[in-house]
Amino acid sequence: MKIIIGLLIPLLGTTLGSACVFLLKKEMNQKLQKFLLGFASGVMLAASVWSLIIPAMQSSSNLGKFAFIPAAVGIAVGMLFLLFLDNIIPHQHIESDNPEGPVSTFSETTMLCLAVTLHNIPEGMAVGVIFAGMLSLNSDISMAAAFSLAVGIAIQNFPEGAAVSMPLASKENKVKAFIYGTLSGVVEPIAAFITIFLSSFVVSVLPYLLSFSAGAMLYVVVEELIPEGSSGKHSNLCTLGFAAGFILMMILDVVFG
Repeated sequence: MKIIIGLLIPLLGTTLGSACVFLLKKEMNQKLQKFLLGFASGVMLAASVWSLIIPAMQSSSNLGKFAFIPAAVGIAVGMLFLLFLDNIIPHQHIESDNPEGPVSTFSETTMLCLAVTLHNIPEGMAVGVIFAGMLSLNSDISMAAAFSLAVGIAIQNFPEGAAVSMPLASKENKVKAFIYGTLSGVVEPIAAFITIFLSSFVVSVLPYLLSFSAGAMLYVVVEELIPEGSSGKHSNLCTLGFAAGFILMMILDVVFG
């Protein structure tokens, strides 16, 4: 039961963020949006290092000096996997007027949701694989460490949910905007359950899955979040948000890890 709750925590963050559409009358303030983009980047980068890459290398300690191999391979494959999805799934980012991926007849609303869904796939996998590591007898990952990652992802999902629902409120009614925002986060528990299911068959792939999730999240940070936060005015707020998110996730992981 605790594991199910842990896997659903990130979705709660997205849902609460999407509910902002009922509380705020206007679109999200640009300065706040820049800060939150940086904050999400900081959380994801810190989570990738402390919660995923370091445990991946610790789980491969039997390889001696070559303990870095599963982490290096996993990161590379994870980034290539997100690059692949980025090119085959039509999507459109919130502040962009140009769709990405193959030509599609999807509506702008659908394309916006698909863009956020792409972000959420690696986050869901990250939560799933760390809970899988906690269940593994060969891992030092604790329940507290798994929950700290889930909470960290949920915190950064809050602004993501708001970032989806708020712009959609001008194109759809508020209820539909809330539903679309929430649905963009449903992929996270699904990806988490699938990851746990796969890792239960071959425990030896756990270091690769940990670093794979890290690589996928790093792709999102470098390819999308930081460029969006750094473009135009108020880029310094993105930097401050990054520092805040990184420090918060680092503290959560060290205190509860």
